[in-house]
Parts: sequence; C-alpha cells; structure tokens
Amino acid sequence: MSKENLLVKRIQTGVRMEKRIVKVSKALAEYLDITLGDLFEGIILHAFDGKTTFSQETLTKIKQLKEIYGLDFGAEYSHKLIEKENK
Repeated sequence: MSKENLLVKRIQTGVRMEKRIVKVSKALAEYLDITLGDLFEGIILHAFDGKTTFSQETLTKIKQLKEIYGLDFGAEYSHKLIEKENK
C-alpha cells in the first residue's frame, strides 16, 4: 500500500470515556496541533500494528498533562474502570 494520503469516510461516534483521560487527550491534541479524532485514530492504528505511538518528548508532555489533570493511573487499569453512580 502506498504511503500517500488515503481517502476515507469518517463517522460520528458516541463513545463514553473517563473524564481525566479525555482532558489529557484534548490537551495533547492541542499541543500536537491535531484534532482529537486524529489523535485517537493515530493511537489506535499504532496499537493495531503493535507499534509505539509517541516519541520520548511527547511522552514527557503526556506525563506533565497527567499531573495537571490528576490522571493518576495508567494501563494497569485498562478494563478495570468502574463508573461512579450518580446520586
């Protein structure tokens, strides 16, 4: 497959995510000057190929953003997040 641009059809999704993950992701997308959708597509495509997504410089920025937004957990909690009941 060619490394040129690829014409695709995008759809709107209704994905629910943990609030701090979204805040860090939005801030990272802003820092990288890309859309949130582009950030997620890149992360997912890299993961599907078993590749590392971010450079060391970007990982350092992510660490800073996690501290700013109180994201105090990582991949060890993947599939273990329980949603708080609204009362």
